[in-house]
Amino acid sequence: MRMHMRKLCAVLALSVLPAGLAGCSTAGGEVRPTAAVSAAGPAADPTDVATGLAVPWAIAFLPGGGALVTERDTARLLRVAQNGQVSELATIEGVVPDGEGGLMGVAVKDQHVFLYYTAAEDNRIVRYRLAGDTLGDRRVIVEGIPKGSNHNGGRLAFGPDGHLYASTGETGDRDLAQQRDSLAGKILRMTADGVPAPGNPFGTLVYSYGHRNVQGLAWDDSGRLYASEFGANTYDEINLIEPGANYGWPEVEGRGDDERFVNPIVTWSTDEASPSGLAYAGGSLWAGALRGQRLWQVPLGSDGAAGRPVAHFADRYGRLRAVTAAPDGTLWVGTSNKDGRGSPREGDDRILSVPTS
Repeated sequence: MRMHMRKLCAVLALSVLPAGLAGCSTAGGEVRPTAAVSAAGPAADPTDVATGLAVPWAIAFLPGGGALVTERDTARLLRVAQNGQVSELATIEGVVPDGEGGLMGVAVKDQHVFLYYTAAEDNRIVRYRLAGDTLGDRRVIVEGIPKGSNHNGGRLAFGPDGHLYASTGETGDRDLAQQRDSLAGKILRMTADGVPAPGNPFGTLVYSYGHRNVQGLAWDDSGRLYASEFGANTYDEINLIEPGANYGWPEVEGRGDDERFVNPIVTWSTDEASPSGLAYAGGSLWAGALRGQRLWQVPLGSDGAAGRPVAHFADRYGRLRAVTAAPDGTLWVGTSNKDGRGSPREGDDRILSVPTS
């Protein structure tokens, strides 16, 4: 299985053209695409869903319509209606914002809301019951995830198998990514009660390891899991995740061609990406770029291999972090210009609705 995946995961080593144009720019340079597919791109410009937010980190849609949105630094959990009306559902207990930490991931299943947040001593996953506009029955289901001023991971998402996945960062302590008994630098897989999901490769919460700082998780129509990951100085990545696999950090950044590790299927230079949120819609992966200040579209072939990425809206909206597929086939994309590293614009931070075809 590992050898098959290495063949599938031939990397796209990209040298991307400068992005001076708002709208679309196509990646150039030496490229070895693994799928003969192209990207159609959005058919219309994005429209504002909500404005005046403060570092919206994650978006999760509710079964009855609208979405929940986390604000990293305020610890507020917001409800955003389809018409853009914003209301505060709660300020989450125990959140201690610090650097890149705070209130981060959110996921919804049945009548429960799951949140990933930075506490005083660690990162944690908490579950609430949502009844109307009230959160109750608070229960911390995972604690002891290492925290740091940087590299806290933070993404939560339910997979097609019904289990909850969480991404964690290595907090700047690189060696933790290779230690399978540490929860740092990993993708975790669990039940709704926070215990290891059946079939996990090591019998623990750990699903994959050797990650630096994964902040995006998405599944395609065939149930394949992809993750977006921050590099250090050279390469950012998108990886096709298999259970038990080692993705190389800190031994490898980008493609390593090392039998011990799985190669990424896409790499970018760090100034063109710094990918955070990741979604799948319309046959493509869509990754929000923070430092790169654009929305990357990565078309996928029927075998899960990646075609040539295309950059949309370069420099138009600033730093893009949250990217979530909406029930109507659009994307909701959140800016992150108030996170201390961006330049806020009028109306920031905002959530945009982006058509995918």
